[in-house]
Amino acid sequence: MRRNIPILALLLVLLGVALYQNYGKGLFPFFGGSQAKQAQTLTAALAEEAPKPGSLSPSFTLEGLDGTTYQVGGERNKPVLVNFWASWCDPCKEEAPDLVRFYEKYGDQLDIYGVNVTAYDTVEKAEGFVQEYGIEFPVLLDKKEEAYKKFNGMAFPTNVLIDKNGVIQDLIVGILPPKDLEAKIKKILKSS
Repeated sequence: MRRNIPILALLLVLLGVALYQNYGKGLFPFFGGSQAKQAQTLTAALAEEAPKPGSLSPSFTLEGLDGTTYQVGGERNKPVLVNFWASWCDPCKEEAPDLVRFYEKYGDQLDIYGVNVTAYDTVEKAEGFVQEYGIEFPVLLDKKEEAYKKFNGMAFPTNVLIDKNGVIQDLIVGILPPKDLEAKIKKILKSS
């Protein structure tokens, strides 16, 4: 048995070298590839599955904190910004005041729906978040992550701008500077 140990060690080294050469740079950061590169590869793969700008928005219906049922998908009276968030998400906390301001400024021309992905949160924490930030636009509860999955959600916040015809105009993963998000809002309002 002792004679086989060097052979087994050599086989393991060869296997490690083969894995590194074939996969290490993007899939196995512990073999020398960077974790950032791995995250980019995974994000790109997931993003390829997500609905794209120019395609029809997936449809979903969710109940809001106010007890009203809201629907997204298909033709509407005005464009909609769908914001997927969670109460523990720091970028969501950073973005919330801007969304409140945009609703005050553009609410007559643009619906804003905050979709709390309650599968990763709680209703109580979502209600606390809404109170803390003074959110007046409808907040929907995605208790089973059904809506978030339809957009292949991968990060909070995720914002989707959908025009009056139900066509996705922009899908934003992560936070944008307020002026950039407002520019995208103005663009969808001009085209509507």
